[in-house]
Amino acid sequence: MDLEGKLLVAMPSMGDPRFEHSVVLLCAHSEKGAMGLIVNKPNKEIRMSDVLDQLDISASGETSEMPVHFGGPVETGRGFVLHSIDYLSSLHTLKVGNAFGMTATLDILEEIAAGKGPEHALMMLGYAGWGPGQLESEIAQNGWLTADAAANLIFQVPAAQKWSAALESLGVDPLGLSPTAGNA
Repeated sequence: MDLEGKLLVAMPSMGDPRFEHSVVLLCAHSEKGAMGLIVNKPNKEIRMSDVLDQLDISASGETSEMPVHFGGPVETGRGFVLHSIDYLSSLHTLKVGNAFGMTATLDILEEIAAGKGPEHALMMLGYAGWGPGQLESEIAQNGWLTADAAANLIFQVPAAQKWSAALESLGVDPLGLSPTAGNA
């Protein structure tokens, strides 16, 4: 099972409050584990201007007001930019599926601040990580649903609506979900 480039949609039975109602884009998945970014949890206390100021990068206007998202509970001081595939860093961009790129180098922040970055981007601090077999076990225990990732869902749907929109993309009514699950 290769889930790279797919969405994980947290089920109501998810026991970890950090992942409650989360939508995670899986950036890497192999027998060694998995790595993803939560795409629907903007940090209300940090803006892009705070990150750019700390890195001594000047920006103004829309760029300064971009939200910074909680990408996951691992390495929360480390930054990642999930973006449309129209941008490739001269240093390193990881291609995620067919529609996304992930760049964790300073050059993308400089490009975004200068108005030369990708058309669509989400700034993240931290990431979600799973050890070998851990994610597969959580899926088998009904902790996550998997869905195809669509660029419009990631970049255009408001954060507060992404969880419901991801479920609806699977034909699942969020109101019909129960926090208890069973096995047939």
